[in-house]
Amino acid sequence: MKSLRRVFALALLLSFSLVSFAQQPPLANRDWSKDHARHVVEWARDGVIYEIWERAFSPAGNFNGITARLDELKKTGVNILWLMPVNPIGIKDHKGSIGSPYAVRNYYGINPAYGTKADLQRLVNEAHKRGMKVILDVVLNHTSWDNKLITEHPDFYRHNAAGKIIYPEDWTDVAWLDYSNPKLRRYIIRMLKYWLTTYHVDGFRCDVAHFIPTDFWDEARAELQKVDPNIFLLAEGHRPDEMVKAFDSDYSWPLLTAMNDVFEARKPATEIAKTWQEEHDTFPQGTLHMRMSDDHDETRAIVRYGEQGALAAQALVFTLDGIPLVYNGMEVGDSAESGAPALFEKVPIIWGIAARRPEFPPFYQKMIALRKSNPAILQGDVEWLKNSAADTVITFLRKTAGEEVLVAINTSSSSRHFTISGVTPDGWSEITPKYLEHPPEYPAMSGTTVDLQPWGFRIFRRGAVN
Repeated sequence: MKSLRRVFALALLLSFSLVSFAQQPPLANRDWSKDHARHVVEWARDGVIYEIWERAFSPAGNFNGITARLDELKKTGVNILWLMPVNPIGIKDHKGSIGSPYAVRNYYGINPAYGTKADLQRLVNEAHKRGMKVILDVVLNHTSWDNKLITEHPDFYRHNAAGKIIYPEDWTDVAWLDYSNPKLRRYIIRMLKYWLTTYHVDGFRCDVAHFIPTDFWDEARAELQKVDPNIFLLAEGHRPDEMVKAFDSDYSWPLLTAMNDVFEARKPATEIAKTWQEEHDTFPQGTLHMRMSDDHDETRAIVRYGEQGALAAQALVFTLDGIPLVYNGMEVGDSAESGAPALFEKVPIIWGIAARRPEFPPFYQKMIALRKSNPAILQGDVEWLKNSAADTVITFLRKTAGEEVLVAINTSSSSRHFTISGVTPDGWSEITPKYLEHPPEYPAMSGTTVDLQPWGFRIFRRGAVN
């Protein structure tokens, strides 16, 4: 849905949405940092998510267009494919020329524009052959106005005082489901089991999860695990209580907001560490957040930050803790014309733009490979370091027992010469991927003094990789 959801969700860090508050005990004052997040399967914890918008991914805009590019995705290094909603789109009261994929007309159906059931099954099977997992985007908070549930089960929906079905926020193209109804809950869980058993997908990305009571998600998780003990659930939400039992990962919206503020020069670079620490101190221990610089709700990062700024921001996403997201064409520098989100229209990826931005494909391939080959980046602790250019430079360590990785990122359009505090100078070797045809000639790290080009980043390692 729209970016408004992200703004709304930021207010939920220490409190529940009004929707959830009305249906479960108020837990706003609970210290969730004393709890432990649920265990996450290793293929997800060490993974890289790739979000695919079917209508934009290929000229055909269908499942077969995705299957045809699986080898390219494999080469990039991503291993979890997130398919945006595959269901038919509502026609009644739809927005734009096509309508939103988040206005679902049939929970059991396939969007005919995307292909057939067999096409989807083939896509999943071929992804699995290549060692990639597939998760489906499920829209459980609302339906389109022409979903048959409107007439068959009007009690599944929220009504106003006059008895009329209502919509959430300003989303006039969808009707709001009511999770106080046990029958709705059973219907939704049964439907999710259908997708698991019929297509053998590996999990779900759950749209506006923070609008739905957490006790439903806990219930659904327990039931879905009976079908697949290794299921992966991603919440489009940011509530600490969701991470204890229900979800494996959530959206790190506060960090994305901080990145926008920093890379667009509205706040100092220290805002990144501050925001990370606030999130760390309020969520269950071991929470796996999805880190992102771009997704379908945002103006493209390449438009917000510029070409080199977009690479620097994604370098942060790849080296920080959590699970990184790559969105639909980022790896070739696609800016989707104006770069604006196009929920209700078809705006295909311009794959040929890689010829104009040749540094993008090797950046993504080499940064993902670097991440996968370094245990400290995959699962190490984060330690933020101070530096003498703190307004514009981010510095931090990733640490395991046998390895340290030091990351320095320039968030500005000017060169920086600075000293890092809190780290000893000896034993560092540079491991920054060479993704440019003519990489800048950096002087070697002298003690703890580092040089960075505009929007540049450098990565150093100390200790052997296990």
